[in-house]
Amino acid sequence: MNNLMLGLIIGLPIATGVAGYFLRKLTVQKSTKSQEAKADRILAEVKTKEKEIILSAKDEALKIKEEAKKETEQKQKYLLDLEQNLRSKENFIDRKSQNIDQEKQNLESKVREVEKFKDELKKAKVEQLSTLEKIAKTSQSQAKEILLGLIEKEYQEDIVNKIKEMEKSAQEQSEEKAREIISCAIQRLASEQTGDTTVTAVSIPSDEMKGRIIGREGRNIQTFEKMAGVDVIIDDTPETVIISCFDPVRRQIAKTALEKLIADGRIHPARIEEVLEKAKSEVANQIKEAGEQAIYETGVAGLHPDLVRILGRLKFRTSYGQNVLNHSIETAHLAGMIAAEVGADVNAAKKAGLLHDIGKAVDHQVSGSHAIIGADIAKKYGLAEKIIKAIAGHHEEVEQTEESIIVQSADAISGSRPGARRESLESYIKRLEDLENVANSFEGVEKSYAIQAGREIRVLVKPAEIDDLESAKLARNVAKKIEKELKYPGQIKVNVIREVRAIDFAK
Repeated sequence: MNNLMLGLIIGLPIATGVAGYFLRKLTVQKSTKSQEAKADRILAEVKTKEKEIILSAKDEALKIKEEAKKETEQKQKYLLDLEQNLRSKENFIDRKSQNIDQEKQNLESKVREVEKFKDELKKAKVEQLSTLEKIAKTSQSQAKEILLGLIEKEYQEDIVNKIKEMEKSAQEQSEEKAREIISCAIQRLASEQTGDTTVTAVSIPSDEMKGRIIGREGRNIQTFEKMAGVDVIIDDTPETVIISCFDPVRRQIAKTALEKLIADGRIHPARIEEVLEKAKSEVANQIKEAGEQAIYETGVAGLHPDLVRILGRLKFRTSYGQNVLNHSIETAHLAGMIAAEVGADVNAAKKAGLLHDIGKAVDHQVSGSHAIIGADIAKKYGLAEKIIKAIAGHHEEVEQTEESIIVQSADAISGSRPGARRESLESYIKRLEDLENVANSFEGVEKSYAIQAGREIRVLVKPAEIDDLESAKLARNVAKKIEKELKYPGQIKVNVIREVRAIDFAK
């Protein structure tokens, strides 16, 4: 019994495992058959879909093929039509070309006929000229010269009169316009003119002060001259000491210092050095203020500070007794007004007018013309090219521009005003002599007279040697030579006079 129970206990799990195995095997077999059936159905559906897609693609391909065939037929038809049109045009062009060739041949034939006719005309002309020369016993060139000579002689007086009329008309118009512009500019400016003198004399309270200025064994005056860079002239002139120096700024510093020493009364080397330093500072401030004031009065902006100081130095420079800084300011105003009237650059004209004499501030230190020196200074401080050319050309030392002519005119107006400048008797007489010598240097001149303070030169010519036409040429040549060789303010009128005098006596 026990063995039976033991066998049952042992065999039960085995039987259970075998039963489970067979059960799982049946389940797997059923699942596999189900999956196979499903796969067969899907495969059948795919084959059906594939057949449908193939049929649809075939239908679409047939449609595309038919459309392409139609399009090809249309293009072929279009190309055939185009080919026919081209052939017809080509035939038309061929016919035109044939016509053109025919016309060209006709023209060439006509040209040959014309050339032949021209040759015949030339031969006939040559024969006629030859016949005429034989009849006249004169060649063609000789006949031409005789004819031109007769015409020139016959119409010479008319030509001279016409030239005079044209010159007179042009001169009247230009003078009228120039007078209008200049008078307008002068009236608008209307500045007061007083002639400045280069002051080098210092007044002293008494002649006793001369000894104090000289000092013991001349130590005071030697110290002053050495430190100031001037010469102090003490002579018999009562209550006056003369300061001599080519540098106007240095002379002004010495004058200021000497006046302070005289007013203070303490004159010795140490005091002289101290007062000179103060005078230098004072004059430097005056120069700066003068330059700034000139810029303010003229409305010129954008100048370098160093250029402003150089401009201020002109306060202590004079030309024929005229203060150069005041002259420069006036020239700037006049140049601006003239430029506005003639339509030129007003700002450039004013700036060039203000700086046209800037070279005079340093011309005692640098050799050369003050116009060229001034142009170099303007170039150094970066001014515009037209301003540099205007400064350099205001005395016609280089090629002139519109601005330089305006500045030259304004400079002449300012310098030639009554009372603006003074001229020594010797230089005045010398200028008149030079004018007459220039006129007398030409052939055919009998006499010449400089009149109206050298503003007009009258030239009397020999009528047998100088005719009316040559008189007009002589006037121009004399004027050009005066412009080239002489320096003068304003303008000079050249008046050539030709007269014939018939003299007889009644007995």
